[in-house]
Amino acid sequence: MSTDYETYSLGDFKLRSGGSIPDAKIAYKTFGDRSNKVIIYPTWYSGAIADNEWLIGEDKCLSPKKYFIVITALFGNGQSSSPSNRSDLRPFPDVLFYDNIRAQHELVTEKLGVKHAHAVMGWSMGAGQSYQWATQYPDFMDYVIPFCGSAKTSLHNQVFLEGVKSALLGGKGASSGGICKGEVMKGEYRTWTDEERTVGLKALGRVYAGWGFSQAFYREKLFEKTLGFKSLEEFMTGFWEAWALSKDPENMLVMAHTWQAADCSDQEPYNGDFAKAMEGIKAKALILPGKTDLYFPPEDSENEVQLMRPGVGVCMAFPSIWGHWAAGPGGDPDDVKWLDGKLRWFIDRD
Repeated sequence: MSTDYETYSLGDFKLRSGGSIPDAKIAYKTFGDRSNKVIIYPTWYSGAIADNEWLIGEDKCLSPKKYFIVITALFGNGQSSSPSNRSDLRPFPDVLFYDNIRAQHELVTEKLGVKHAHAVMGWSMGAGQSYQWATQYPDFMDYVIPFCGSAKTSLHNQVFLEGVKSALLGGKGASSGGICKGEVMKGEYRTWTDEERTVGLKALGRVYAGWGFSQAFYREKLFEKTLGFKSLEEFMTGFWEAWALSKDPENMLVMAHTWQAADCSDQEPYNGDFAKAMEGIKAKALILPGKTDLYFPPEDSENEVQLMRPGVGVCMAFPSIWGHWAAGPGGDPDDVKWLDGKLRWFIDRD
């Protein structure tokens, strides 16, 4: 994994679960001059900091000439504190979006000296973090742009993630303890053998394959026509299994918990009232779901906007058959152009 990033020490970082990460570190990378308007751009499930850079460039809305862009890494992504770089923490404690955003807030305010952000944005789990920012620190940013994500993980999405967890854990003969719960442990925690790691991650990749892209993507055989794979099986091994095998299984489980348990109303002052959390968003919100996203369908995003105060949010769906990957790296060039255009329209007007 690239080391082209910095880390900030958070000390003994207390978690909402009651646990803690001793000597916790958050990884980050910045682009542009600190005198520019600030964009906070968190990573996504399994994504490294470099995986966010595809949307940054002088020819794009996220231009380092215009903005000071801060990419922040999730706990568990392998760069911030994670099982893969903290062998002393077994099992790794449960981490929520709440914890990630509190760490990011400390980073940008204490280390980087940022008092206010122009925008917070992100894809997938980055979108969930954007919602968390907008509800946890509602006065901190002017704009929030979640693309292909949600403010609360839906029941259907939780079920999908249960399949991901179970496939991965099955690689070492273990099982999930249930929704928002970790591995069922018999005796002391045991890490993975190389064979178990390979079997579990391959299974995770194949489960994911049915969700990352839409039915229409497969029907139109875009894995052949656009991505260049010669067959469906080659796509399964060369794209999905290869992606999964590049990850650490325990990192994936930590981030899966963060995703599965996501609910931006699970904090003060909302106390589980989702409508109240949506009403608490003060930043102008541009919500960009994927028309064919199987994780985060447009109906969920439309509901989120309807619960916001009048004039706060607007919802526009990617007109794409690339499913969740409409807003992901290495996707369709037309989708990238569409996203960049919407970002320009929304945050460049000031």
